[in-house]
Amino acid sequence: MFALAGATALAWINVASVAIWITLIWLHLAGHLRAAGWLAFFEVTAHAILAVMLVGWDTGFQYYLLVLAAALFFTALGPMPVKAAACVLLALVFAGLYFLHGSAPPRIALTPWVGEAMYYGNALSAFFVICVSVANYDMVTLRAQDALGREKARSEEMAALLRAMFGRYLAPEVMASLLENPAGLELGGEKRRVTVMLTDLRGFTALAERLPPEQVVRMLNTYLEVMLEVVERHHGTVNEIIGDALLVLFGAPQDLPDRAERAVACAIEMQNAMAEVNARNRAAGLPELEMGIGLNDTEVVVGNIGSAKRSKYAAVGAGVNLASRIESYTVGGQVLVSDSVRRALGDQLRIDGQREVMPKGAEAPVRIYEVGGIAGRFNLALATAAPELARLAEAEPVRFAVLEGKQPGPARGDGAFVRLARSHAELDTASPPAAFSDLRFNLAAAGEALACRDFYAKVVAAGPPALVRFTALPPEIDAYFEALRRRAVRADNVIR
Repeated sequence: MFALAGATALAWINVASVAIWITLIWLHLAGHLRAAGWLAFFEVTAHAILAVMLVGWDTGFQYYLLVLAAALFFTALGPMPVKAAACVLLALVFAGLYFLHGSAPPRIALTPWVGEAMYYGNALSAFFVICVSVANYDMVTLRAQDALGREKARSEEMAALLRAMFGRYLAPEVMASLLENPAGLELGGEKRRVTVMLTDLRGFTALAERLPPEQVVRMLNTYLEVMLEVVERHHGTVNEIIGDALLVLFGAPQDLPDRAERAVACAIEMQNAMAEVNARNRAAGLPELEMGIGLNDTEVVVGNIGSAKRSKYAAVGAGVNLASRIESYTVGGQVLVSDSVRRALGDQLRIDGQREVMPKGAEAPVRIYEVGGIAGRFNLALATAAPELARLAEAEPVRFAVLEGKQPGPARGDGAFVRLARSHAELDTASPPAAFSDLRFNLAAAGEALACRDFYAKVVAAGPPALVRFTALPPEIDAYFEALRRRAVRADNVIR
């Protein structure tokens, strides 16, 4: 067409453009999209400049510079600053062409109808290309939004899968924190004021030695199912399940201004929930369980500890150890707290008793308090009853040893049970053990089959006589004591 119109130079330029566009298509098909895009940018720019210079401004070739400016924003030819600079360059070229050739006569004269045909054809083509670019951008945007929606759905499915897979092994609060902020996986910690709870089943080790493993696991699962529901209701974080013991944090990883109040209320509700645990055990033909709980409000370091291959969320500090020591002084059904917990709650607590103890590793005596209830918005009390001690017709001789840790210490003695209940006994002895002492007993006058069976108790009142709470009774000893109680004096001698 250019050759017929007398614009032979433009005809030869188009011939050269064919070779350039063949190269462009080859680059595009080979995957070099950015190189193909920039080569097309420079070819169209040069083509438009030469066309305006040769056949004039009124033929509309300058509109292709506007097409390029529009297309740059809808393609992935590079970062936005580079595309913006190219658009500025195109604007300068457009303005330069106008000032230099806007009113200048064309070098190659065209007949009027050819010039007008080119002008309207180029203007319509530019409008068409801009519309196609915008439509393509809209299509790409919709595809990106759809892909983002699918990716979000997959992420939510993966998050749900992770919660289902690891929710049994991590506290829900820790799991949520990791899913919302993956940086939380990094090793490190922070100081935080928390209330630490330690729970433990009394005499469970001795009980587990007498039962088949499947029954032991069944009992533990029943116990943990009930206890973990209570902890979750009070926003506690189960940091560890250590056999039959629980380490629970109140105040980490999520901050709880009322952490001590929640912890005490949770402990009381857990003790009361042991009735449900034992009802399930009785229905399944399993022994009943008792639990002790110790609480301490303290400053610890919480965070991820371990290595890059394996780590865990943990609380570290002397206050955690003190909570464990306080728990070791409990008997079944008891909640003991440190002075820091008592000071934090003040008159809200119902204190049933207090003592000074010397925990292992402590430099000075520690005062601990027995909690029987909490007032305020929780308004809970321990559902306990005083032991019904029946005076035995004849004192039952026993031998005992005071335990140091898990082993008997040098303190040993002889004595006799003078009054007996299902869970308690009064020990008459010339050398009463100190309160909170753990004792190992043997029956001194029973038959050989019973005399060789050890049973365990904790001193809850030093006396004399000392009041002990049984923590582990073999079935044979329990049956023997039941027979003693039945032979005990009548109801007028029962002390409530």
